[in-house]
Amino acid sequence: MSEKSRKNFSSQFKAKVAMDAIRGVKTVNEIAQEFGVHPTQVGHWKKVLQEQVPGIFDTVRGPKSADLSAGDCLENTQSELYRKRYRELLHEAEIECPAPDETKRKGGRGKMARSKSRNLLERLRDFENDTLRFMENQ
Repeated sequence: MSEKSRKNFSSQFKAKVAMDAIRGVKTVNEIAQEFGVHPTQVGHWKKVLQEQVPGIFDTVRGPKSADLSAGDCLENTQSELYRKRYRELLHEAEIECPAPDETKRKGGRGKMARSKSRNLLERLRDFENDTLRFMENQ
């Protein structure tokens, strides 16, 4: 007794079969025979295609709603909420990656070595307004 392997059809093949079924020139049985698939499968692919087609035209081109279009800024209340959250994240990062202890300095010249993450954290803190400028009309 031999086992039949399941056939895998490409999406292009399924679309071709479904389009033939939608055209209605041939019967489902004729299409199934022509492409070597079961008539039930043809009906299923036809149904799937018919359900998916309206969604193709749902996306609207052009600018989004006023509050999401490019160039618009956030309202002050929203902007302040983001600023507050930004500062909270910086505070959490300060705890996670504290500044080096200046009292344990070995020489009197130059800056103490800092990790890359510490340097980034300090730049994000020092340039907060520049980092968040996209939210405001400046």
